[in-house]
Amino acid sequence: MKSNNRAWLITGVAGFIGSNLLLELLQNNCKVVGIDSFITGKKENLEYVKSLVSKSQWNNFTFFNDDLRDHNICQKVTKGIDIILHQAALGSVPRSVKDPILSSDININGFLNIIDAARLNNVDRLIYASSSSVYGDSIELPKVEDVTGNVLSPYALTKLVNEEQAKVFSRTYGIDVIGLRYFNVFGSMQDPNGEYAAVIPKWIDSIMNQIPIEIFGDGNTSRDFCYIKNVIQANLLAATTSNPNALNQIYNVAFGGRTSLNDLFNIINTTCSKFGFNYSLEPKYKDFRPGDIKHSNADISKIKKLLNYDPIYDVSKGLSETIRWYVES
Repeated sequence: MKSNNRAWLITGVAGFIGSNLLLELLQNNCKVVGIDSFITGKKENLEYVKSLVSKSQWNNFTFFNDDLRDHNICQKVTKGIDIILHQAALGSVPRSVKDPILSSDININGFLNIIDAARLNNVDRLIYASSSSVYGDSIELPKVEDVTGNVLSPYALTKLVNEEQAKVFSRTYGIDVIGLRYFNVFGSMQDPNGEYAAVIPKWIDSIMNQIPIEIFGDGNTSRDFCYIKNVIQANLLAATTSNPNALNQIYNVAFGGRTSLNDLFNIINTTCSKFGFNYSLEPKYKDFRPGDIKHSNADISKIKKLLNYDPIYDVSKGLSETIRWYVES
């Protein structure tokens, strides 16, 4: 990465994952273009990245405050780009249940615009964020890439459509595309606020501020939580692999384990206490939400074999680093 002159585009660059990718690339002296509409992305994330890199590294970054639903904008930002890391999306299953039109418009049309712009501008490779939600009602554990069920939410449907669009563009136009199915990513620069905040930053914030915590279901629901640095590794391996068999594939991106929500609460609570935050409240249990799945656990043998992926951050280690970041921030 440091020795070549490839130009990178990060969509959703002010979001949680996008801003972490930006930091990694700039610290490796890469030339980066970023685009974000700030529907969910945060200007504070970009300012934080700027504070951690040198002036010359920051000058390698060009930012566009624009929307991927405009095809002309997508053509503009992809000119001269070698690799696209497509992270832009309107996340959250509950949000998509509440407003399926907006989720579909951003996630499906935005992706179609960016992959078509990649075709028109001869971009070498496009890496895009998919989701474990595409496994839907499949009860098989661990989740294997070739075995999916019926999707359970409009959000999951948008990600499944993205995967099918990528296959069509790869077959029809010869574009090298790799899809990454993220499993419950967490880490620094993840927003703890708002109705649709992810569980880990929301609970960390709640424990630090003595706010009641809600658990949907009985707490035995489990997830394969994946620390952000594992996700960065997966993106960079996908973007730079020279293995032809690794291209035009879909991969699970996770640690490869299962943590129940009850266990997650205990780990976060114990770790926060080490930083002086002693939580005195008990979780409140509520009914399951529409679209939620009961259990999620990834088989990561495919990405290990084809991309040499090696996640070194388990839930405990990742949470320790994450909580330290929230405390220091």
